[in-house]
Amino acid sequence: MPEGDTIFRAARTLNRALAGHQVVGFESVFPALSRVHEDHPLTGRMIESVTAAGKHLLIRFSGGLVLRTHMRMNGSWHIYRRGETWQRPRRDMRIVVATAGFEAVGFNVPVAEFLDGRSIERQADLRLMGPDLLADSFDEDDAMRRFRERGTTEIADALLNQRVVAGAGNVYKSEVLFICGINPFAQVAALEDEELRHLLRTAQKYMRANVTDPRGGIVTYTGFRRTTRRADPGERLYVYGRARQPCRRCGMRIRVKAQGRDARLTYWCPTCQPSRP
Repeated sequence: MPEGDTIFRAARTLNRALAGHQVVGFESVFPALSRVHEDHPLTGRMIESVTAAGKHLLIRFSGGLVLRTHMRMNGSWHIYRRGETWQRPRRDMRIVVATAGFEAVGFNVPVAEFLDGRSIERQADLRLMGPDLLADSFDEDDAMRRFRERGTTEIADALLNQRVVAGAGNVYKSEVLFICGINPFAQVAALEDEELRHLLRTAQKYMRANVTDPRGGIVTYTGFRRTTRRADPGERLYVYGRARQPCRRCGMRIRVKAQGRDARLTYWCPTCQPSRP
């Protein structure tokens, strides 16, 4: 599943290409989107902005219309210059938003809807979403309150819950808990406030490090993230995807276990992240 940094970078890239330009073409395989376009055409509208809200990507058009998409497991947005060959087959296309210079193509996007000013305030996933770890306006105290409301939840599950904090996914869940030395199966109530605040600040630090500005030009996000500061692709992460390999700190073998209602895989070091009594 794309994590918050992926969506953030995708939104920034799309915003650089599209914001301030007029829509000259719109296409979608979703009947609900096509009906809106037929009744209230997208063509002729200005694209005001493209932003990320946790794992949601929001394209705002003039006239108060917003396109909300969520990538789930396999969705992605690509940006192409007009006439450029797509890197994915047309059968994977779900949405196209075109300006005179660019085409934004949503491939295998499973969730997409148009919202207006009133409905965006009522949209449950956005309305109930926790503070966004990548937002400049991140409210640490609100995040702490939301954690404390889930005292019996295992900390790894709480960190993934987008209604507690938004943006972290399975990679950052395992990596940040390792860096902080917190056992992923500890209940939230077992953690001190200082530990929770350190966890939040560490998640912000590493997620923000992976959305640094590209070196000029408009580029499509290429999909790497790292926490170790190492450039070698095989050494970019501490524990995620490294089951049964030696811990980079202590040499103990990394463990993996399905966790939570959705059975998401959690990776951890039993020595560096000891169980709590």
